[in-house]
Amino acid sequence: MKGSEFERRVQKLAKSKSLECYFLKDKGKGSHGRLYFGEHFTTLKDRRKEIGRDLFAKMCRDLAIDPREL
Repeated sequence: MKGSEFERRVQKLAKSKSLECYFLKDKGKGSHGRLYFGEHFTTLKDRRKEIGRDLFAKMCRDLAIDPREL
């Protein structure tokens, strides 16, 4: 899964749960940014590149999301 797809899926999940979700590119270095999901956030690396399995799991933990929901 690419970073942009992860972001889209998180935004869709936030909409279904009536939570605020947004991405701030100025909160990271280079191509990194911060993805907010309700009161939780995680760092999202380059949205054009693939996300590894372990990083995907960590980002879901940061956002308090069950990976199976995505």
